[in-house]
Amino acid sequence: MTSWVGRTAVEIAAAVQAKDVTPRQVVAEHLARIERLDARIGAFRTVRAEAALAEADEVAARAGLAGLPLAGVPVAVKDNLAVRGESHRDGSAATPDEPAAEDHVTVARLRAAGAVVVGLTNVPELCVFGTTEGVHGTARNPWDLTRTAGGSSGGSAAAVAAGLVPLALGNDGMGSLRIPAANCGLVTLKPGHGVVPAGIGNGDWFGMSENGPLATTVADLRLMLSVLADAGFPEPARRTPLRIAVGLRSPLAGVSVSRPYAAAVREAAGALAGAGHRVRRAEPPYPLSLSVTSLRHWTAGTAVDAEGLDPALLARRTRVHAAVGRRFVGSVRTGDQRERLRARLTPFLTEHDVLLTPALARRSPRAAAWHERGWLRNVVANTAYSPFTPPWNLTGWPAMSVPVGTLPSGAPCAVQLVARPGREADLLALAEELESLRPWIRTAPLTDPAYTA
Repeated sequence: MTSWVGRTAVEIAAAVQAKDVTPRQVVAEHLARIERLDARIGAFRTVRAEAALAEADEVAARAGLAGLPLAGVPVAVKDNLAVRGESHRDGSAATPDEPAAEDHVTVARLRAAGAVVVGLTNVPELCVFGTTEGVHGTARNPWDLTRTAGGSSGGSAAAVAAGLVPLALGNDGMGSLRIPAANCGLVTLKPGHGVVPAGIGNGDWFGMSENGPLATTVADLRLMLSVLADAGFPEPARRTPLRIAVGLRSPLAGVSVSRPYAAAVREAAGALAGAGHRVRRAEPPYPLSLSVTSLRHWTAGTAVDAEGLDPALLARRTRVHAAVGRRFVGSVRTGDQRERLRARLTPFLTEHDVLLTPALARRSPRAAAWHERGWLRNVVANTAYSPFTPPWNLTGWPAMSVPVGTLPSGAPCAVQLVARPGREADLLALAEELESLRPWIRTAPLTDPAYTA
């Protein structure tokens, strides 16, 4: 009997369209895997087993099944986006436990394309931090269960990396797609501003947050983006050598880059140079004030999202983060700091088509009760391992995480690709080249004796 667990979304959709398998069979197999494995991984806050099977049957009954790009594909949704009939708790005890009346627009697009939502995934409270733990659970990296999956789309990344679903929906306000993707060996794209509908929290963290997919292949990533985006992702008209800048210096002063992540960048640079691209070492002119600018926007976004919530029900790190941010909300709203940063970095990404950097500075922190630890300890831990992602939320420009290389533990390493607005197609094309030149293992092998296949 053919198993559909571990297949790509492209393969599943094609088989369902051809009626070689039913959506119910595909969804049931993935639900069974979730039931076997997720107690150890902690990817899901809630699993919609009965509802998902009913929705799979509804997909099978559609007249236009052959035209559904995600026909029968199980997907997971980050728990800060509305799924009709389910509460979205945003990782908090302070949010209302009430079912949503309507799907978020991105969820609606996935369902219209034939996808089946099997559950909502764990996030840190209010999606603030780069580790995922809290009152609703802890998301662990399936490649190394002692480590966090990352955050804030940690549950979504863990679900895909463990083969619990082939695709998941997340979002990225300071790296929240790229951080867990890099930890878990996935490919993701934070689209440029306005490409995919946002509608995240109370104002998208001043326009810095973007929705996007987590996938195991670039083909799956491209497929899901074609469903989510307002205007799709056209292929480049022709392949031309790109001017690629290689930057290894941390954007945030005082943060060093570990050897595996520097080595991953050099490996990717060598592969792309060998493929004919014009690759050279060049560091972006990050301002010394970037650390302060990032902190102001990061905390101010949380301050706005925490408005109206009972502080007594928030974790201490969240309360402090919001309190720090309240003093910056007014200045951040003007957008002046972000505009100055864009003006400073635009000439660099005009001279170069793409910037290649480490995705992270070092491996993720240990999976632990970080929500019970102090605010400063959380901020230091987050900054020390993820300094490369925030600048591209501040600018609103597209950025990817692509698996390249491995850590000494055998877990995946990753690089980041960045481009100017409207150049998502270039990033996807480069990621496809890296996938071809340096193929990665799509899902964690799950060789821990506690797992059963």
